Amino acid sequence: MRPYSSFVVSPTLPQSLSPLKEIAYNYWWCWHANAIALFREIDKDLWDEVHHNPVELLCRVSRERLHTLAEQPDFLTELQSVYQDFRAYMDGKGWYSTIEHSPTNYIAYFCAEFGIHESFSIYSGGLGVLAGDHLKSASDLGIPLIGIGLLYQQGYFKQYLTQNGWQNEQYLEVDFHSLPLTVVTKSDGQPLVISVMLKNEECFAQLWRTNVGRVPLYLLDTNIEQNETPELRNVTDRLYGGSVEDRIRQEIVLGIGGVRALQALGIEPAVCHINEGHAGFSMLERCKQFMTRYNLTFEEALQGTSTTNVFTTHTPVPAGNEVFEHEMLSPYFTEYAKGLNLTYQEFSLLGATSAAETSKGFSMTVLGLNASTYRNGVSQLHGDVSRKMWHDVWKDFPLNEVPIAGLTNGIHNATWVANEIAELYDRYLGPQWRTQPHIEESWQRVHEIPNEELWNAHCKRRTRLVLGARHHIISKHTASLTHEQISNINDCLDPDVLTIGFARRFASYKRATLLMHDIERLRDIVNNTDRPVQFILAGKAHPKDTQGKELIQSVYQLISHYNLSDRIVFLEDYNMDVARLMVRGCDVWLNTPRRPFEASGTSGMKAAVNGVLNCSILDGWWSEAYDGENGFAIGRGEELEPDEQDTADALTLYDQLEHLIIPAFYENGKGNVSAKWMTLMKHSISSLSWRFSALRMVHDYTVRTYLPAMRSYHTLNSQSGQPARDAVIFATMVEAEWPNVHVPNVDADGIGDAVVGQVIKVQAEVKLGKLNASDVIVQIIHGRLDASGEIQPALTSNMECIRQNEDSSMFQGEYTCDYSGMQGFTVRVVPTHHMIPFVADGKKIAFPARPN
Repeated sequence: MRPYSSFVVSPTLPQSLSPLKEIAYNYWWCWHANAIALFREIDKDLWDEVHHNPVELLCRVSRERLHTLAEQPDFLTELQSVYQDFRAYMDGKGWYSTIEHSPTNYIAYFCAEFGIHESFSIYSGGLGVLAGDHLKSASDLGIPLIGIGLLYQQGYFKQYLTQNGWQNEQYLEVDFHSLPLTVVTKSDGQPLVISVMLKNEECFAQLWRTNVGRVPLYLLDTNIEQNETPELRNVTDRLYGGSVEDRIRQEIVLGIGGVRALQALGIEPAVCHINEGHAGFSMLERCKQFMTRYNLTFEEALQGTSTTNVFTTHTPVPAGNEVFEHEMLSPYFTEYAKGLNLTYQEFSLLGATSAAETSKGFSMTVLGLNASTYRNGVSQLHGDVSRKMWHDVWKDFPLNEVPIAGLTNGIHNATWVANEIAELYDRYLGPQWRTQPHIEESWQRVHEIPNEELWNAHCKRRTRLVLGARHHIISKHTASLTHEQISNINDCLDPDVLTIGFARRFASYKRATLLMHDIERLRDIVNNTDRPVQFILAGKAHPKDTQGKELIQSVYQLISHYNLSDRIVFLEDYNMDVARLMVRGCDVWLNTPRRPFEASGTSGMKAAVNGVLNCSILDGWWSEAYDGENGFAIGRGEELEPDEQDTADALTLYDQLEHLIIPAFYENGKGNVSAKWMTLMKHSISSLSWRFSALRMVHDYTVRTYLPAMRSYHTLNSQSGQPARDAVIFATMVEAEWPNVHVPNVDADGIGDAVVGQVIKVQAEVKLGKLNASDVIVQIIHGRLDASGEIQPALTSNMECIRQNEDSSMFQGEYTCDYSGMQGFTVRVVPTHHMIPFVADGKKIAFPARPN
């Protein structure tokens, strides 16, 4: 039955409690322990019932309880203290204000999901939680960043397992009015609504806003009355739900709609950061805006906007890099392409590595690479893997020059660290660990914390984990459990036993069953009377990933079949709340991906800041983090055939447990502090917590991408887009003249009797046609020769023009032979322009003569 009229009812608070509402409507509270404790004090049981959502808490708590609190001096004193902290934070500045001439233009951060808090289910896993941590850290640092996403009516699914361990999904409708969200309105008080075309239908979306500290997050919602059909209203119903066509529709609303929403808000971002390919269409809409604003062609607008775009790719797994078939995509973009003055065939080139590859579909990752200048993977290893994956986009250049950097992920320490541990950090490190990037020296003070203090704090968290795990299992099955089953659950796990956690998405490459490769040996390990071990597992499979669901079922059934449920438990419905419980209370964090498919991984970082030791394959972040003394490595980074790799890694894991991890933990017997373990803990904290902090990550994004992209924007804007026109004119001239560019003569001095340390001097005559010497960079490419006679890896040394005349130019340069062996060099010519920061983005290369 539909209502005659609808309206929003807001809770009323006594005047003395009014600051509660302001605090509740800003997610600042979720990383400040005193604010969380304040809301819990209102009604502890209700706080748990509403999944730690303060807005819903205030909506549901009784008026009698509120009036009682309004007359409690202790509560009012604590409220004023929290509110003063909140206002000081909101009115304060961060690290960004210390940058000389720091630009105040906005950075728009687009992502399909944001994991801010477990009560706000618009995230599925690592990508969303990373995005949430990015916003929180940008807020702490005072960076002028804005988040753009979608508001999903049913969010992501809740997981529940059948009696035989099969994952089922349950979607629950989200009441937006019980969350810290407000509808964005126009000056007349009506909701601000934008629209996009989905085939031949206009789809409308209204805008909601939530605040993450000092950072606003705007979310688009299509479930509004202007959309007359269920298909249009349901575009934003579920995160990653539905068909391929549903994904296209969502990504149009996110990308194109997101840019239009910013325009409707009157916000012109200087930089757009596209966090994964889902939001890639935003770069096209931005081109369209520049075309209109500066009267540019599409090619000019693309050249200009690309220098202000940042693109982050997040996975080397093929399925994670979306490719849409043209049969699906063309009905949505044929008309849109016309608005860019492109045919659909021309449009399709944006999502392909070359014209010959367009038949393979439209790659959202390739679109992101083609339409941006600042591109990165999410760890050093993932940067290497991404350069190999996408080498064809820059096929004329050697692998090491592919312009995809490695910028390693980080976590928002204040969100993930346990209160007991955070208090120790405040006392021994000082409060700067919460808000300052790159403070390695401060983190070295961890070694000043007495072993007993750190150990006792950690043991409290392990006890909370065990009790919390038992409660979680019972709460998921209360209606179906017998008294005997509840009693057995309350006897599972032991707060004094070495506890190992494994929690992540159940995808095949993450190898959740590797631990159970030799189930008999595992059973002996966990059931050892003197030195027992227990495991706590959690994770979801994608709703359409049957193989992932089979992995969960396999784990579930093995636990049951071998009677291991008192030592190995699986926690259903993994979310941020369960994640916090686990990363704060385990002793060891296990990660077993198949290298090199773990792009980064951040759960181990969350564990590390809590003093939990990592035991992991050398993949993702751990490949660069492990130093031999701050945790444990499974293998040495080798990559074998899958079956051989699984066997080798499983055997190494068991050996690590039996010969290193267990003996170190139980050095002084069960329940007693181990000096060896504490040394490992402290070195892990001091070497990892600052380096893999999101404060460091966002700082690095700012210095390496946001600030240079802002400078490009200001150059374009101050000259009404003329630099983009000039760049296209230059590219056209280079394309016309490039056939006339060649290197007829190369002379080298010093290669006859070269020794280590020898300086090789090179002169090259270069024919440039109608180009000037300032239009090109001439380089010496040098290095060792591989078995096929190729220079690998190739090093570059720029040459200087010493003479230019109408016919040719002479360049000279030199390099030093730093090592012995068979070596070679050649000379390369590439175009250069101030609007093309990376050499490889010139796309053209001369094929030079090799010296005899």
